[in-house]
Amino acid sequence: MHRPRTTFALSVCVLCLLLRVSAFSQGVHLSDAQADKIGRRLWQNECGGTVSGLTSWNSGENFASLGIGHFIWYPVGQSGPFEESFPPLLAYLKESGVRLPAWLADSHGCPWPNRSAFLADLQSARLQELRTILANAVPLQARFAANRLEAALPKMLASAPAGEQAKVRQNFYRVAATSSGMYPLVDYVNFKGEGTSPTERYHGEGWGLLQVLEAMNEGPAVEQFRTAAAQVLTRRVHNAPPERHEERWLAGWLSRVRSYE
Repeated sequence: MHRPRTTFALSVCVLCLLLRVSAFSQGVHLSDAQADKIGRRLWQNECGGTVSGLTSWNSGENFASLGIGHFIWYPVGQSGPFEESFPPLLAYLKESGVRLPAWLADSHGCPWPNRSAFLADLQSARLQELRTILANAVPLQARFAANRLEAALPKMLASAPAGEQAKVRQNFYRVAATSSGMYPLVDYVNFKGEGTSPTERYHGEGWGLLQVLEAMNEGPAVEQFRTAAAQVLTRRVHNAPPERHEERWLAGWLSRVRSYE
């Protein structure tokens, strides 16, 4: 007795999904080609693909934004509501064999105390050296970003309300199982974080990967992820303190999530 073609096709699709999910659950492993491709897309998103964009300090912010993911670095002795991601990147580069100058390897915080000091030093030997290191380590930065994604799911499930945990897990794997899903997940978690930190909230509402997965509906996974990301980011701008003027960034953020396809 022959199995109906539709049933056989469905079985094949389910098997492919399970294989992809199983592979993902064992860790995020990027090939050299994937790391280079994702790294260059992150670089384009955050820095316009320019070397100069690898060292930035945005107006109205109290931290430097460095590397292809604009990883956050707070000045010495300072902190803020957003997760600091540049020191872990430095540790990862060092572990991966990248030779760092002493001023960078032994640092205990961003050596520039504020944006004015940073901009005044923009063409200094230190920042030129840093830009060279970061431009030569694009694939490693992509792998660092992928490592963050790998660690994100347990954190998100621990933070999600009990009634949302199954949905978050399902949507995470729905996106991960698509042929292009690795890029949106890696990009968004490094763009706006996991969404688990209680300090990364406006009016009690976050804007990280967790909130995007919670906002997804049924339908094509990446399309739903893209739509949910746009909704979450628009909500963030609406909730943001007026003095931050976050509306100036929304068009760029929405353009970025439209690249998830």
